[in-house]
Amino acid sequence: MLQLILGLVLFLGIHSVSIVRPDWRAQAVARFGEVPWKLGYGVVAVIGLVLIVLGYGAARATDPVLLYQPPVWMRHVSLLLMLPAFTLVLAAYLPGRIQRAVKHPMLLGVKIWATAHLLANGTLADLLLFGGFLVWAVADRISLKRREEPSVPRAPVGKWNDAIAVVGGLGLYVAFILFLHRWLMGVSPIA
Repeated sequence: MLQLILGLVLFLGIHSVSIVRPDWRAQAVARFGEVPWKLGYGVVAVIGLVLIVLGYGAARATDPVLLYQPPVWMRHVSLLLMLPAFTLVLAAYLPGRIQRAVKHPMLLGVKIWATAHLLANGTLADLLLFGGFLVWAVADRISLKRREEPSVPRAPVGKWNDAIAVVGGLGLYVAFILFLHRWLMGVSPIA
């Protein structure tokens, strides 16, 4: 469990720099340069992600602490909620009507992903992982109201971006349902 918590602190912590201190990134870039900042940021994020994956897997495998037992039908609700999550994440990088309407599709996609998993899973590790990401996404969205929008590499604006996001999102959804979730997480969402 400690590994999971450390991973969450590193991953969500580095992604929270702009929430807590919006000026700190600019100061670090001015002091060290853009490439060293991005390299350090990336290394911390990857280490955090690896610790999250390993820690969550270990917490699930060794005596998971059950906090609540969701009803079986919540799995169906979770599967339904996950349907738009992939499309929203893709729409964050494909400027179009979806991105304009939602404003921050990545954050909304993360909130939906986290909520869907909290509805279908009830262990302490689930609460830490998905609850942590949900709290982070809500805090980041609130903080975006008082700070400058971050610069994110995106595809050029195009009339097909929304269609690509929807078709790509549905494709990813089907791939995760059929085999990727089992392969990556060790659990099938439809088993």
